Amino acid sequence: MPSGIEKIFLMTSVGEFIVGMLGNSFIVLVNCLDWVKNQKLSSADCILTCMAVSRIILLWITLFDSFIMVLWPYLYTIKKISKCIAAFWTLSTHLSTWFATCLSIFYFFKIANLSYPWFTWLRWRVGRVLLVLQLGSLLLLPFSITLTDTISDFWIEVYKRCERNSTWSPIVSKTLYLNTLIAYSFMYFIPFLLSLTSLFLLFLSLMRHTRTLQLNSNSRDFSTEAHKRAMKMVMSFLLLFMLYISSYLLIGWIFLTLEIHMVNMPVLLISAVFPVAHSFILILGNSKLRQTGLGLLWHLSCHLKRAQPLAS
Repeated sequence: MPSGIEKIFLMTSVGEFIVGMLGNSFIVLVNCLDWVKNQKLSSADCILTCMAVSRIILLWITLFDSFIMVLWPYLYTIKKISKCIAAFWTLSTHLSTWFATCLSIFYFFKIANLSYPWFTWLRWRVGRVLLVLQLGSLLLLPFSITLTDTISDFWIEVYKRCERNSTWSPIVSKTLYLNTLIAYSFMYFIPFLLSLTSLFLLFLSLMRHTRTLQLNSNSRDFSTEAHKRAMKMVMSFLLLFMLYISSYLLIGWIFLTLEIHMVNMPVLLISAVFPVAHSFILILGNSKLRQTGLGLLWHLSCHLKRAQPLAS
C-alpha cells in the first residue's frame, strides 16, 4: 500500500502528465488539421509536430516509470523491462532535444539579419541544414543508447540489492558508472551549444537592427519584436533543458551515493517540467497556435455560460 508521500507523488505525476498531454496533443492536432486543410505544412510546424509527438511518448514513459517506482519496484530487477524503459526514454529524450534545437536554429535563420557570407549561404539552404542536423543526431543515437545501457545495468544492480537486502557486488563499477554518466551528459552538450550559439547570434542581429533603427527612426519596428520573441523561445528551451539534464544527473548521483531509489521521486517530478512547460511556451509564442487556443477557450467559456442556466 503506497504511503502518503507516494500517493502525493503519483497524483502530481498524473497531473503533470495530463497537462503535458493537453499541450503537446493540442500542437499535434492543430498542425495536423492545418496540414489536412491546406495540404502543406511549414518547416516550423513540421518540427513542432515531431517534437510534440516525441514528448507525448516521453510523458507516457515518465508516467509509467512513476507508477513502477511506487507500486512495482521489483520490475526494475527484470533486465528486459528495465532496459526497454531506458531505451524508449533515451529515444524520446534524444528526438525531443534535437527537434527543439532545430527549432532554435530555424528561428535564427528566419529572423536574424547578418551580413556574413556564410549566413546568407546557409539561410538559403536552411531546409538542408536542418535535415543534416537531424541525420547527424541519428548517428549519435546509438552512442546514447549504449551509454544508457551501461547506466541501466548499474541501476538494476541497485534495485536487486534493495530487493534482496544483499551485499554490494555490482556488474558495473561505480567508477565506470560515473564516467558513463559524465559522457552521457556531454552527448547533450552539442545541442545545448548549438541553441546557445543561435541565441547569441540572434542577440547580435538584434543589436545590429537596433543601430539601424536609430539611423532611420521612421521605419516600422516589426523585426525587433520578432527577434525578442525568438530569443525568449530559445532562452526558455535552454533554461528548461538545463533543468532537465541537471535532474537526470542528480538522479544518477543519488543512485551512486545513497543507493536508494525512492529519493528520486521529487527529482523525477522536476524533470517532467521540461516536456510540460516548454509546450505551453511554444503555444504562446506561435501566433497560429495562440489564436487557435484563445478561440477554443472562448468557445468553451461561451458553452459553459449557456450550460449554467440549464443546470439551475
